[in-house]
Amino acid sequence: MKNFYKTIGRRFVFFGIVILTAALMASPAASGEYTALDGLKKVKAVFDVSLGSPKAANLVFWAVRNVYDDASVRALPEPPEIAVVFHGPAVKMISTDPSHFDASEKEALDEFAGMVRKMKKDGVKLEVCLYAAKVMGVDPASILPEVDHVGNGFISVVGYQAQGYSVVTIK
Repeated sequence: MKNFYKTIGRRFVFFGIVILTAALMASPAASGEYTALDGLKKVKAVFDVSLGSPKAANLVFWAVRNVYDDASVRALPEPPEIAVVFHGPAVKMISTDPSHFDASEKEALDEFAGMVRKMKKDGVKLEVCLYAAKVMGVDPASILPEVDHVGNGFISVVGYQAQGYSVVTIK
């Protein structure tokens, strides 16, 4: 009889662990450092970018990349979905034509282009507003190949928002 209770006890503990593990995997993760993430299954964000300074963009885009690289975001049950839509002066930064900037900004432009390439490899959706390119005098053929062309970037931002993406404006 002693072995019977021992076997039942082990099975109870085993099934208890299995049920607890399944419950933890199925429920939204606790965020740890960020209480704003409590109860979320994933992060969906679209960054609406019109910032035109390559030096400032390199600083800001560190934080943008951190949104999907952060351990708390990666700990959520589903991977993050991130999009970036460039319009306004920002379209000049993603052009391979350096004539829009002073020679002193070339290094910052190269660094930003590298960051854009890395983000694309990481699965970030990148789009440029062709209307803004036209207004800013940027040849669409000079846009970095990692960036998809859309006629109107505002339509993209509205579409992402309608799909549940949070909008973050970067000016």
